[in-house]
Amino acid sequence: MEIENIERMPRPEEAAVVFLIDTKQDNKIIRVDKTHAWNPQQGTMFYWNPQAADTQFFFNDRDVATGQVFTVLYDIEKNERVREYRYDDTPIGNGGVAPNGGSFLGLNYGRLARLRLVTGYPGALDWSKDADAPDNDGIFIVDVKTSRKRLLVSYRDLAEQLKQRVPTVESTALFINHTLWNRRGDRVYFFVRGGWNQHGTRINAPCSIHADGTGLALHDTHIGGHPEWAEDSLLIGRQGKRQILYDVDRKTVVGQLGTPEIFPNPEGDISLSPSGEWFVNGYKKGNKNYYVVYRRSDGAYARSKGLDKGTYRGDIRIDPAPRWNRTNDAILVPGIAKDGTRQMFVIRVFPTGESPPGSATD
Repeated sequence: MEIENIERMPRPEEAAVVFLIDTKQDNKIIRVDKTHAWNPQQGTMFYWNPQAADTQFFFNDRDVATGQVFTVLYDIEKNERVREYRYDDTPIGNGGVAPNGGSFLGLNYGRLARLRLVTGYPGALDWSKDADAPDNDGIFIVDVKTSRKRLLVSYRDLAEQLKQRVPTVESTALFINHTLWNRRGDRVYFFVRGGWNQHGTRINAPCSIHADGTGLALHDTHIGGHPEWAEDSLLIGRQGKRQILYDVDRKTVVGQLGTPEIFPNPEGDISLSPSGEWFVNGYKKGNKNYYVVYRRSDGAYARSKGLDKGTYRGDIRIDPAPRWNRTNDAILVPGIAKDGTRQMFVIRVFPTGESPPGSATD
């Protein structure tokens, strides 16, 4: 995205430019569209389409007149939007594309913005605002090809599950964060939350559910706010000062990655490479973000130099947010460039015995 201002949340009428970077033509910028559904900390939920990964990507947008959020599928070869996923009764935006494609999760970003601003789009229509735990809102699954949607789990379902654990749930407006598909695309892990903008009990419950709607489970063990799926039923997360492996089926910690010396902040933003061989932990220290790249096969690791994240805080903070490329040898991260603008940076990974080309900052 190309935006005018990163020092505040956007107004509904302020569009961000959607553009491509042609890495084979000297990083040429190709502006293709715009979006009214974004914020500086979260972006607009860009995802390449796994079933057309060379030519298509998803992003969220909003009808400025109605405030309704929807998802766009854009095709580079056709240079146009090939589909818009609009639902008048439940205007939802993309909350995560299945790794093998075919489906994406849908969320009410108006509700998210109302209950925790940084997670949504300011001024977006919140169609379930009159209920703390509505039965017609929650996590949806959308079929990419047919546009059919179904409600995977409702806020009412979640409130029923939480009643024994949190007696105040019936008087707390619930919202959902961090909807994460597993690698097979048949299970979702997420957090149901409440009380972020209120005094009193704060709800922050980790949950999992199968993609067919069965197996809804609340988890007693909280493994940090930035988990990542590993293989099968395993999640990577944090327990105390340890970077741990948590088994969703057994509901217990079953392993550990590295040591507290290697990962000084296991609660930092994390990402596992597509191959599963490489793991990266991004963490904050002062006004810089640092990255530790860890090889799971033998525990070898390397730590990056600090990348300036500026003094931005709260809803406009710049989290480490590392993401791997498809070939498992580079990570894309955000930061502040020398000219003071927010930009994207590439950290390249070279296995032991290989020498990186150019300077040490590659």
